[in-house]
Amino acid sequence: MPKSALIHSEHHHGSHRGLLFTAPKAGRTEQVDAIIVPTIRNPQALTHALRLAAVLGCSLVALCSGRYTSARSVVALAATAGVEVLAVDVDGLPGGLLPEFRTCAQLKGTRLERRSDISLKRNLGLLIARAAGWARIVFLDDDIVIPEPQDLGRAAALTDDFAGAGLNIHGFPDNSVVCHAYREVGGAQDVFVGGGALAVHTRSTSSFFPNIYNEDWFFLLNGDKLRPTAVTGIAVQKPYDPFDIPKRARLEEFGDVLAEGLYWLLDEGISLRDANTAYWQKYLTKRMSFIHQVTDMVKRGGEAPVQKARMLDSLNAALGRCQYIRPEWCETYIRAWRSDRRIWRQHVERLLPSRKQNYCKGDLEKVVVHLGLAMHSRYLSGERFDHHVADLRAPMPVVITERVALDGRVRPLPVAQPVVELRRSPVGQLHG
Repeated sequence: MPKSALIHSEHHHGSHRGLLFTAPKAGRTEQVDAIIVPTIRNPQALTHALRLAAVLGCSLVALCSGRYTSARSVVALAATAGVEVLAVDVDGLPGGLLPEFRTCAQLKGTRLERRSDISLKRNLGLLIARAAGWARIVFLDDDIVIPEPQDLGRAAALTDDFAGAGLNIHGFPDNSVVCHAYREVGGAQDVFVGGGALAVHTRSTSSFFPNIYNEDWFFLLNGDKLRPTAVTGIAVQKPYDPFDIPKRARLEEFGDVLAEGLYWLLDEGISLRDANTAYWQKYLTKRMSFIHQVTDMVKRGGEAPVQKARMLDSLNAALGRCQYIRPEWCETYIRAWRSDRRIWRQHVERLLPSRKQNYCKGDLEKVVVHLGLAMHSRYLSGERFDHHVADLRAPMPVVITERVALDGRVRPLPVAQPVVELRRSPVGQLHG
């Protein structure tokens, strides 16, 4: 459909691209220190990321959970890739490794709680990067393809001046379910940058990913506005079915309301400090009007009956959740999120003091020990390192690193006790 024929809604901003700096196509490149991939899919889904890491000469961090993958299986896949790999099973991480966020406590046990570990994984990736002394890292989803690897180098270079540098998302659009429906029936819907293909500098550990849909949009904000953010290069999103189950739209709605509501203010040049209860009352009315508009567009559209029914089911689910949300909850969440930003900064400084930055000097074995990941990680660098605790009943658990060389010989190597207590984390319980 020609752009001039696209339908624009007074209730919705279909694009926030005006907030971004668009970098020249032929900008300078910098070394990517690591690619960080949160994954729940079969290990083969990491094949592209491994190839990128090999081409760019950087490390790969795979943060694993779910039925289909594990740190062990990722290392087995990577054994012939010639890439330094740290794979971590994130279920049951050491206590105290990640802070207990007020935003999580606010939503826990409610209909608005997000039962996903993507934010946990990205925050863990930030900690690993800082502990390793890396400067420029790239977050990459396991269903994203980068046609030109040096686009990541160009994005990495931009992090010297920008809080984040995302890639233009081509292929299948990466939007919420409601925005997918809007696009399919002729709505003017763009794609913003996101954590699926995002370069950041480790100084961006001053910000974190809250456990909510659109967590990457929140990462790019400070308390008042969008931190300087750039876009460059191309990333291709593999297709998926946004209307497979109505529950997807329901689970996205609270995060979509908050993020779209905040970015609406930014589009209008208004401070995020103006997002009070009165504002959220008006915005929720606007959001419901938008969902009603998209629903009417779908009903009048020419989609096949089965597809139309699936889209309407999803829109009805989103509308029901939107009607449930109260404006004061939105203001309370944003207030808690601002507090969590301080909690995160203080936590990172306690765990990884800036005055000791680079003390692990890129040595992933030291990173594993310092962060207490020994029970959850597998490390490969020409040789494979299997980490485990030898005797949990001992008063002072001894962490043993079995160094399994490519020639098959096993060399036990005692390693100092982790500085983080080895127990199940409350955050791990929440997100697991």
